Amino acid sequence: MKETILNIYLVINSGIVKEFRAIAYDEEGSDDEKIAFLKSRAKEDFERSIHFDAPTDKNGNFMSYNKFYKLEKRGLQFQLFEEIFEAFKVPDKPLVCVTPVVDGEIYSQ
Repeated sequence: MKETILNIYLVINSGIVKEFRAIAYDEEGSDDEKIAFLKSRAKEDFERSIHFDAPTDKNGNFMSYNKFYKLEKRGLQFQLFEEIFEAFKVPDKPLVCVTPVVDGEIYSQ
C-alpha cells in the first residue's frame, strides 16, 4: 500500500535542538523496506529538506538534546513533529526515520 513516509532531521548544535527539517515520499512496500529506503536517502535528502522551527520554551530558548531524548524514551517526541505532519498531510502515526545532524555531521546508517 502506498503511503506518505518522512525523513525528519533533528539539527543539534552544541547540544541544543536548533531546527527540524523534513522531506516526504509516497512509497509502497513493507515497513522494513520503507525504513531502508528512508535511511538510504538520509544524507542526500538533508540539503533539499524543508526547514521547520524547533520548539522553544516561553522565554524563546531552544530545547536541549537531553530533554528531547527524555521525551523520546517515553515515546512523546512525535508531539514535537505535529507541524511537520500537518505540512505533509500525513495520517496518524506516520512512518518516519529521524536522523540527528550534530554540529553539521549527518548521523545516518
